[in-house]
Amino acid sequence: MRHPPRRAAESEQGQASVELFGALPALLLLGLIIFQLLAVGYASVLAGSAAEAGALALAGGGDPRRGARDAVPGASGVRMRVEVSGGRVEVRMHPPSPLAAVAERLEVRAEASVVEG
Repeated sequence: MRHPPRRAAESEQGQASVELFGALPALLLLGLIIFQLLAVGYASVLAGSAAEAGALALAGGGDPRRGARDAVPGASGVRMRVEVSGGRVEVRMHPPSPLAAVAERLEVRAEASVVEG
């Protein structure tokens, strides 16, 4: 008794699921990398804005550290350091990261200066 030949669709049933399951770790890794790059860019923008706000506060006779911290929304300023030296305000921040080891190693820095004249 001969069996009828199996069609290609029947023999490859479930192949797409297997391929998706195999590609899932790579897709997740790519998503994490993209998220981290966006977080670094956002933290860089925040640090620049905070440094500028601190320099403006310094120029106006206010507290540059408070000016820098007030320029950063919410909990973003928790891991922020503000250093003031002369007319220069430097802000350092750690961008958010889902991986603690990565979060400790990444840091963005921005500075702004006040020129007396």
